[in-house]
Amino acid sequence: MRGDNQSFLGDPPKDFILLGVSDRPWLELPLFVVLLVSYILAMLGNITIILVSQLDPQLHSPMYIFLGHLSFLDLCYTTTTVPQMLVNMGSSRKTISYGGCTVQYAIFHWLGCTECIVLAAMALDRYVAICKPLRYGIIMHHPLCQQLVAVAWLSGFGNSLVQVVLTVQLPFCGRQVLNNFFCEVPAMIQLSCADTTMNDATLAVLVALFALVPLALILLSYGFITHAVLRIQSSRGRRKALGTCSSHLLVVSLFYLPAIYMYLQPPSSYSQEQGKFISLFYSIITPTLNPFIYTLRNKDVKRVLRKLLSRTWRFCRR
Repeated sequence: MRGDNQSFLGDPPKDFILLGVSDRPWLELPLFVVLLVSYILAMLGNITIILVSQLDPQLHSPMYIFLGHLSFLDLCYTTTTVPQMLVNMGSSRKTISYGGCTVQYAIFHWLGCTECIVLAAMALDRYVAICKPLRYGIIMHHPLCQQLVAVAWLSGFGNSLVQVVLTVQLPFCGRQVLNNFFCEVPAMIQLSCADTTMNDATLAVLVALFALVPLALILLSYGFITHAVLRIQSSRGRRKALGTCSSHLLVVSLFYLPAIYMYLQPPSSYSQEQGKFISLFYSIITPTLNPFIYTLRNKDVKRVLRKLLSRTWRFCRR
């Protein structure tokens, strides 16, 4: 294994060492079990949401179009990072190739930015449904939903492309040890031995554009929603209106709070020790919880799930 102080004059390192919890060997086995179980649950939960939203015609509304894309994003999130983490925890070699590392943080950044916009689109859908219910079908028509989803994916890709182009140009001067569980842009910037002012500034601007602006739109939407709900005379009507929004608000909180902590501060100054566990939270815990949040708090999804399970059970008994 090459030393951390070895000099690479022009070529990038062939691989990186992902430290993870190597400094706490006693933590590797329980963390491996937690990650494995969480990954299986995330796969099952998100695949179920995708299948349910596609198979049942009653769930082809804008809300479930966005929910299906959110589940697909979470599915990709976990698959981008968790298998590599499991391999490293089950092996004495904690390495990832330079190319694999680049692909990992490129896809991870792409998915993260896309999810920010999808969550904002879901807030817009709830705003129209509650504040303008009579015009809901006219405003949130199917082509508009597809356009919003396309904008989310394309803009997320553009953002990721900018970050990758800037990050791959950074020299590492032999530094190979990433104090993280997977490759991430802030960790890569901090590892570089060059002046990263441009990278820090670009990341801050893009985070403001792709995280803070959608978050502001989400909060503004829920401000209007709260005002509209308070004007509803029936307490049952208020509970029903708030029930359709509470799941989305919980998912927004789980996604945005750790992500803003990670990306809003300059990468050159953030604590890698804290950052790696926070990144672990939004890369695996949040995608695992999301489908269960929507399933447990959504009567339509539970109804369709019961119907599908009943059909499956009758088919298996034949």
